[in-house]
Amino acid sequence: MMRGTDKAVRRTWVLTVVMVLALMANVTYLQGFDAQNLRDDRLNARQFQNRNKIARGPIVAGGERLAWSRQVPGERTYQRRYLDSRVFAPVTGYFSRFSQSGLEDAGNHILDGTDPRLATTSLVDRILGKKIPGGTVEATVDPDAQRAAYQALAASGARRGAAVALDASTGAVLVLASTPSYDANEVSTLDAGRADAAFRRLNADPLKPMLNKATGELFPPGSTFKAVVAAAAMTAGADEDTRVRAGRAYRPRGAGQAINNDAADIGGQCDQAAIPLIDAFAQSCNTTFAYMGAEQPGNAAVADQAARFGFGGRIAIADGVNSAASSYPRTDQPALAALGAIGQGSTVATPLQMAMVAAAAVNDGQVMKPYLVDRLLGADGSPVEKTRPRRLGRALSADQARRMRDMMEAVVREGTGKTLQGSAVLGGKTGTADVEGASYNDRWFIGFGPRSDPRYAVAVMTEAPGYGINSGPIAARVIAALG
Repeated sequence: MMRGTDKAVRRTWVLTVVMVLALMANVTYLQGFDAQNLRDDRLNARQFQNRNKIARGPIVAGGERLAWSRQVPGERTYQRRYLDSRVFAPVTGYFSRFSQSGLEDAGNHILDGTDPRLATTSLVDRILGKKIPGGTVEATVDPDAQRAAYQALAASGARRGAAVALDASTGAVLVLASTPSYDANEVSTLDAGRADAAFRRLNADPLKPMLNKATGELFPPGSTFKAVVAAAAMTAGADEDTRVRAGRAYRPRGAGQAINNDAADIGGQCDQAAIPLIDAFAQSCNTTFAYMGAEQPGNAAVADQAARFGFGGRIAIADGVNSAASSYPRTDQPALAALGAIGQGSTVATPLQMAMVAAAAVNDGQVMKPYLVDRLLGADGSPVEKTRPRRLGRALSADQARRMRDMMEAVVREGTGKTLQGSAVLGGKTGTADVEGASYNDRWFIGFGPRSDPRYAVAVMTEAPGYGINSGPIAARVIAALG
């Protein structure tokens, strides 16, 4: 009887030891390894407690502090501050009592010191929650060019506007400007009542100033999308000298009305029955590209080409910071395909996406992944992570990209963008998208420069009466600021 009791006691003792060890292992895992995931869970309201008692690290760009924390006099709390916030808000985002956005969100754990890569202490210190100073997020933007873009957009009189500039060979985002904008200092105040009032006012604004127009909003790209259609034609075997259909009007099969060229084209090259592709591109003949989208090379070819440039998917420019998904319709209805091929109808794009189209022409047809964070650093300046340029895919061969550059240069030399001759813009494409029921147009310009060494790609969209060329000088100013 005693032996049976001893055996039961031993089993109970072993089971107890196993359970204690399992509990210790679980606690160690939760506190040492999974604590951040638990804190970040959207259902965990405690993640917002004491967040203003942390001296977050700075967000910097080009040697300038764009965001930093300042201790409130006489208190153990910190107020987040922003430099030229209406200029840089699309980059930094905000850090409020209950949420964050932009690089404040993407680099949250570097900035607040909770990223495990910042830890140089022992596992015991991590388990005990020893505080590690916040690190630094270094953005890719060029502050001077960002200011130039914002000022030009604000002075344009447009109801909404956006500008994006990319380093074509790496994908680094050099400009990310949006108007109307907002002051992140207002929503990041420690005064809950004032912060709530600021959020309510901004969210009630029909122009949505807190929504980044450069990445988060979709617009019909107008004739800038003809760069994608021209690329599809070249992929199908055409080159800039291939004679393509033109003419004053083109009525797709099943369409209720014909697609016409702009009234200013009457009597010009677009009126001719057939002209070289480079001329149709430079003069932006609607009938040529509508026909291409509906018949030859056709809807599937254009849709495939758009996907090679990045259409159809959200584009991540930083951790958790994604663009809206640009799209071109796959359809068996020629009328819809034709309308979409001239950047109207169901075709929509972000300025970021259209900058990527221009960048591929400069970068020998390669599409690079855009990125907004250059480096992450520890509080002592030690490197934590450096972004490495990454290719998303190839939209064109190197030879086709050269031909695309030739066509875009023809736009500036003798086409719809010729008023930009002598500016920093070497090549580009204008686009004017009608907005149904509105007194304004979506005025687009995409292009590249500077003229001596084209390495930057830019896209500008402004909403105002007029034409795409009205956005061209803004693009020129951005490229000039980049040098």
